[in-house]
Amino acid sequence: MNKKWGELEGIQPTALRMLKNSIVKDRVAHAYLLEGSKGTGKKEISFLFAKRLFCLNPHEHEPCYECINCKRIDSGNHPDVHFIEPDGLSIKKEQVQYLQAEFTKTGVESNKKLYIINHVDKMTVSASNSLLKFLEEPTDGTYAILLTETIQKLLDTIISRCQVISLRSLTEKQLAEQLMNHNLSRADATLMPYLTNSITEAIELSEDEWFGLARKLVIQLYEVLTTRPQQALLFIHEKWVPHFKEKEQAHIGLNLLMLLYRDVLTLQVEEEPMLIYFYKEDHLKSHALQATQQKIIAKIEVILRAKNKLNSNMNIQLLMEQLVLDLQEG
Repeated sequence: MNKKWGELEGIQPTALRMLKNSIVKDRVAHAYLLEGSKGTGKKEISFLFAKRLFCLNPHEHEPCYECINCKRIDSGNHPDVHFIEPDGLSIKKEQVQYLQAEFTKTGVESNKKLYIINHVDKMTVSASNSLLKFLEEPTDGTYAILLTETIQKLLDTIISRCQVISLRSLTEKQLAEQLMNHNLSRADATLMPYLTNSITEAIELSEDEWFGLARKLVIQLYEVLTTRPQQALLFIHEKWVPHFKEKEQAHIGLNLLMLLYRDVLTLQVEEEPMLIYFYKEDHLKSHALQATQQKIIAKIEVILRAKNKLNSNMNIQLLMEQLVLDLQEG
C-alpha cells in the first residue's frame, strides 16, 4: 500500500493524471469507481488517494508520506478511512449498513470520511440497493472509492453515480520491469508475467519453495519428452503427481510446460525471439530445428485441451498420463 505517486503514475499514467487534475483543480468527486483486471493497482491507487485526502503536509497533488495520517492509512489504522471487503463470498447488506451508521457521525479527526469497497461487484442485491441509496445522498466531506474487476456486474445506477477510472493491464514487459525493481531474478521476472499480472502474487510465487521445485520438474519433464520419451510415464508417476497434487498446482504445471513449447515456436517464427526460458536456449533451439511449426502448435493445443479437462475435474494422474502419450504422438 506504500507506493508513491511517481511509481503508480509510471504504471497507470491516465488514471493518475485524472486524479491529479481533480485534486489540483479542487474538483474531487464524491465517488470514484476504479475498474480493471487483477494486478492493475486498484487498491494501491485508492490508498494513495486516501493519503492525499487526509495528509497533513501535502505538496500539490501528492501526499507527504511521512505525517501521522499517511502512516496510519498505510497501516490500516486511520479512524476516518474504512476498508470493506467481501465477508466470505459476498459483501452483505449489514456491511454497508455499518458504513452508513459510521458516516452519520462526524469525522473523528477531521471533517472528512472515506470508504473503500473492494470487489464491489460481489455485493448482494440488498447490499447494492443500500449502497445506491448511500451514493444518491452524499454528505459533505464523504468520499467513496469502489474497486472492481468486473464492472459489467454492477448496477448501471451505481456506475452512473461514480466517476469511472479504467485501469489498463500491464504488458508482460512492464510487469517484468516492475518485478526486476522488486529484486526478482531475471529468470523469475521474465516468467511471472505469464502466470499472473499481480506484482504481489508474482513476488509470493517467486519466494515459494514449492514453485521453485515445480519449475525444475516441468523442465525435467520437457527434457524427458524430447530426449527419452519412453521414460515419460514413469516420470509422471514418480515425480510429477506427488508434487502437483492439487488442481491449482496442476494448472501452474501445465502453464509452465506450455510456455516451454511456446518458446520453441518463438524460436521458429521470430528473428529476434524473446524467450521466457532463455537459460534453456540451446536445448530449445535443438528442438526447434528438429520439429515443424505444425507439430509444436499441435503440442500446445494438446496442453490447452488438458487444461480444459482439468477444469472439468478429471483425475490429475489420468490426465497427465494421457497428456504425455498425446505429446509423444505429436
